[in-house]
Amino acid sequence: MSPGWSILCDFDGTIALEDVTDTLLETFARPGWELIEAAWKSGRIGSRECMSGQVALIDAGREQIDAVLDTLRIDPAFADFVRAARRAGLDLSVVSDGLDYAIARILARNGLSDLPVIANHLRQTGAREWRIEFPNARPDCRSGTCKCACAADEAASRKRVLLIGDGQSDFCVAAQADFVFAKGKLIEHCRHHRIAHAPIGGFLEAVALLPALLDGLFQAQPRSHAPVLTTRGRTP
Repeated sequence: MSPGWSILCDFDGTIALEDVTDTLLETFARPGWELIEAAWKSGRIGSRECMSGQVALIDAGREQIDAVLDTLRIDPAFADFVRAARRAGLDLSVVSDGLDYAIARILARNGLSDLPVIANHLRQTGAREWRIEFPNARPDCRSGTCKCACAADEAASRKRVLLIGDGQSDFCVAAQADFVFAKGKLIEHCRHHRIAHAPIGGFLEAVALLPALLDGLFQAQPRSHAPVLTTRGRTP
């Protein structure tokens, strides 16, 4: 078993079955958040600018926010994956371009409050007013949370990085990770860019794949991050 892996795991659409931020916007935001979303998807603005504008449109009290968060589900096999990772002696952090308050509340409801969370900070500024802050941003990155910097920190400590993600906020860091468990849109991105990965539908498959990763049955991305195709053996 290789002891040198550290796991960075996305939240929205990966651990959480729904996109938590989108759910809050759909429920509570004043008109205009969809136009901001379209500008982000087209590449005209980065996610920091997008989320700053969108969160400022939320019109809800904390109790209303909490009531919605308490309805949102996580992948039912995620807790099993966390236990498997811990048994193997691996560090696991939730790294998200979403909202720290929402992530922490949902994890706590599922008995996972001790997981480290790196995300954007949601701050209440009035009875029904909110803003977002970016403690994990970098000047050369347009994301709120620079996942590439998180991966670089792990690599600097001589650990291999396993990324688990599903979408656009994971595209950049996927090339910096040593291996990827990819869901959703991230699967095609990894295929197109020849990034070392295994496609998964959820954490039930991730639990099953973890021993093979640790036993060296998958070909990790070289430190140079040159293009590499998925596995040395049978593709899952």
